[in-house]
Amino acid sequence: MFEWAKEVEERGAGELLFTSMNHDGTKGGFANKALAKLSTLVNIPVIASGGAGSISHFTDTFTDGKADAALAASIFHFKEIEIKDLKQQLQKEGIPVRL
Repeated sequence: MFEWAKEVEERGAGELLFTSMNHDGTKGGFANKALAKLSTLVNIPVIASGGAGSISHFTDTFTDGKADAALAASIFHFKEIEIKDLKQQLQKEGIPVRL
């Protein structure tokens, strides 16, 4: 997988969306070890996907996983986390967010 990521970067990809199928839907957190490895291998933004269940999971993926962006769906659709609350916490922790 990591070799393919480097190849698509060389072919002109502008960013990578990394979804861990082992984490997706679990709400147990993003695949931060794999994300960190991928983020250090390529020179384009890496977007974390799959596994978000709490605000701390986002903080962890930006710090430990070295992700440039992160996404989630159900936790926002079902109002388990409010986007404004997530953004406020990320800002408090010094992680840049769009307002």
